[in-house]
Amino acid sequence: MLARLRGQALAAALAASVVVPLSGSEVPAPAPRRPPEGLTQARYEAVRQDILVAGRTAAAHGQARRAAALRAMAEPGRRFLFFDGRDGGRAAEVFGDLAGASRVAVLVPGSDTGLDTYERLRTGARALQEELGGRAAVVAWLGYRTPGTLGAAVLTTGRADDAVPALRSFVRELGPARVSLLCHSYGAVVCGRAAAGLGRLANIVLYGAPGTGTDGPLRTPAPVWAARGTRDWVANVPHVRLRLPFLTLGLGPDPVAPSSGARVVPAGDGGHSDYLRPGSPFLRNVAAIVTGAAPDA
Repeated sequence: MLARLRGQALAAALAASVVVPLSGSEVPAPAPRRPPEGLTQARYEAVRQDILVAGRTAAAHGQARRAAALRAMAEPGRRFLFFDGRDGGRAAEVFGDLAGASRVAVLVPGSDTGLDTYERLRTGARALQEELGGRAAVVAWLGYRTPGTLGAAVLTTGRADDAVPALRSFVRELGPARVSLLCHSYGAVVCGRAAAGLGRLANIVLYGAPGTGTDGPLRTPAPVWAARGTRDWVANVPHVRLRLPFLTLGLGPDPVAPSSGARVVPAGDGGHSDYLRPGSPFLRNVAAIVTGAAPDA
């Protein structure tokens, strides 16, 4: 009975979500050039030029908000491994010595993250880099078109499945053994769907997760960790997978449940957007995980 009620609730949510209007038209952007390979200054500069071109294009089309965001991204000293202003936007920004780091934390964001809201992802990456104190590099990976929190896509694994090839390719480029994936909200679904093909990562951390997009524990040899703040609304999301004739609704298992197989990390009393807030228990614990130390019990 409970499972049926949860399924009905998900179906109702889908029906409601499809009538929510789109948040504006797509911002025009040119196709980026293929940047040089390697973790080099030449690559960073080539990507910066693509960002500048996209910013001028946005300004020419009267997209002031996007143009301002891209001007900030192109400021001297900032380093991006890739950028694409089309289809909601893609970017990966580096914090710290990526080429020389023995450990790398890659942030995989969740819903409502795009170029216009990128600063939120960057703020979390900078807070983590400061907490690490140079012990590891950090990459903010906006490598897919994230779903909207009020859209139908957030109820399925479709956007996550689209992101899987890009995430696996990016991890291979960095070297899996030194990479810890830190997967927030719907980003945990991306990591869950990609896990089986990522190789032996250092860690996978799922936090503020509505599910993993799987039918059971992640199929990975990497240590899996999970966290949820006591005031995170995502705890109220039904953890089901409802298979319908035309799609599957729901995002699957609760990562902090014992059946998930993940090690639960204390996250304090924060809400859904508080995990990487400076001074938070989760920020301290995830920095310990990335560097190979034990988090607080």
